Amino acid sequence: MAEKSDTQKLQGDAAEDQSVAHEAREAEDAGREGPEGTAADSAATETQPASIRKPVWLRVFGHDVTAPFLLLFLSLLLFVPGQWTVPPLDRDEPRYTQATKQMLETGDYVDIRFQDQARHKKPVGIYWLQAAAVKLTGNGVDAPLWVYRLPSIIGATLSVLASFWMARAFLGPAGALLVGGFVSLAIIVGVEARLAKTDAMLFATVVIAQGALARIWLRDAGERIWGLSFLFWTALAAGVLIKGPVGLMVVGLTVAGLMILKRQVRWFKAAAPVIGIVWLLLLVSPWFVAIWIATDGTFFTEAIGRDFLGKVGQGQEGHGAPPLTHLGAMFGIFWPLPAFFLIALPLIWKERASPLVTFAIAWFVPTWVVFELVATKLPHYTLPILPALALPVAAALLEGAGEQTGKWMKRLAAVLLALPPVGLAAVAFAGPFVLGIWPSPPGVVIVAIGGVFGIAAASRLFRGPALYAFPATSLSAVCVAIGIWGFVGPALTPIWVSPRLVAALDEVPGCQSGATRQVVTSGFHEPSFIFLEGTGTRIVSPKDAAEFLAQKDAQSEGTCRVAAIESREEAAFLTSAKEFGLVPVVRKRVDGLNINGGDNVDIALYQNDSAAKGAESGNDEEQQ
Repeated sequence: MAEKSDTQKLQGDAAEDQSVAHEAREAEDAGREGPEGTAADSAATETQPASIRKPVWLRVFGHDVTAPFLLLFLSLLLFVPGQWTVPPLDRDEPRYTQATKQMLETGDYVDIRFQDQARHKKPVGIYWLQAAAVKLTGNGVDAPLWVYRLPSIIGATLSVLASFWMARAFLGPAGALLVGGFVSLAIIVGVEARLAKTDAMLFATVVIAQGALARIWLRDAGERIWGLSFLFWTALAAGVLIKGPVGLMVVGLTVAGLMILKRQVRWFKAAAPVIGIVWLLLLVSPWFVAIWIATDGTFFTEAIGRDFLGKVGQGQEGHGAPPLTHLGAMFGIFWPLPAFFLIALPLIWKERASPLVTFAIAWFVPTWVVFELVATKLPHYTLPILPALALPVAAALLEGAGEQTGKWMKRLAAVLLALPPVGLAAVAFAGPFVLGIWPSPPGVVIVAIGGVFGIAAASRLFRGPALYAFPATSLSAVCVAIGIWGFVGPALTPIWVSPRLVAALDEVPGCQSGATRQVVTSGFHEPSFIFLEGTGTRIVSPKDAAEFLAQKDAQSEGTCRVAAIESREEAAFLTSAKEFGLVPVVRKRVDGLNINGGDNVDIALYQNDSAAKGAESGNDEEQQ
């Protein structure tokens, strides 16, 4: 199942499939494109079903030179909006960025800490990449958030380009372009491209390793392939440094799946497993040894025993869910791919014995089963198996998927394709009213245009062939990304409590300078506030907050002390203030919706009354 002039078709039994793939790779017929630009076997071609006529855009960009540039341009359109306007998204993102900031502040690039607490959950890779981004852009510890997000947008873009390269092991450039396109359009990839954490860069390492593995498996060389082996094991080592054993698990299960499905183990010798494992250990062991020494082994107890294995047995942080939750979530987070997958399923099933589908099954099924069995479930867990679905779908589209699909399946696929952009258009308009604000006019218009393109794509998908719905789908995704991330999201001011709280602190007389401002918070503990306000911000009890303001040095010249007290803790704070003889005064109030839990918050910024009067008189003297 593949592209008539761009693929091997790879039909027949398992041994013949491997032979055809190897012969096609060695052919040099310039008139016929095959995987990696080689010729397809002519005898096999005669038995292949007729492919549909390629649309103009695919004939123009479906080449090894032009396709990567189109994918790069598409990735930037999809991933750049919102990078510098969307505030930190609690809670994971600011935990990562704050830990990186503290590395830059202390110069300790081995241990990982969030304020004075050890953050022994993930290895050091992403923190090093974020610190490198800060350094290379010429910023310091106060670098803006978009700098910390650079590794994620780079990782997401690399994942798209690596998906193209991975697919070229099986498909010609036109088919590989579709694979990369589906990866770039997926909602979950766009989300992870904007979050300064591990998953986008981990995704890139997994796809690169899988691309090397696909070539090693297809060649079945019987001898070591040093270049691909070096890339394979290096990508795995990078994945280990970024997110521990997750990348190893995905790729390892793929290797095991291929061995089981083809009943052959010998082919993996070409990956130089003994030397490769030694190389992987050489790359990862320096930091692992250093963190063992620095933490006396507690990093491994926390990271493996509590974080990794803890998620297997029970749902951590309220993220437990039953099996098949990931399967249901994929219909949303992998959009628009699931709609095209339903259309392509009959052709995929017909070609289930081909190496392309075999590799996709070995990649997707074992990892998906593991994630369904794990108690803790988060949407981004299944991100590494996204290209495994895109690969056979792209091949089926080029063979005319949709022309023979039943009407009921077409209707379901059309609904799945149109529903997300239309739904987001409705949310972009109505959502702000629910929060008590006006919607963003440009955001609503742009997302609405995306909804119209989504309806057009669904209509074209229903009429078939499905390939012709891809351009409208891409336009829909681009409009939604620009509208939601660039305009609608940043305009939802009630949910961005931490940035508004920091802005309110800047308006307190005598507290404009962050260097002299000392802040404690009680009742509002979001990591985004710590990252934006500074490492010295302390999370305390209401009683400790009152004592903090009542201390004698709180009134010393040149310092500003503020206690941020959430309304649920306000009564306890005021009671404690009386005990300390403190007369607190409210300087500002900030209210909003905490998106973690959906609770309304009302935060008062308190100062010692005498300190506040001193600050006001000082400001009056400066104005005179």
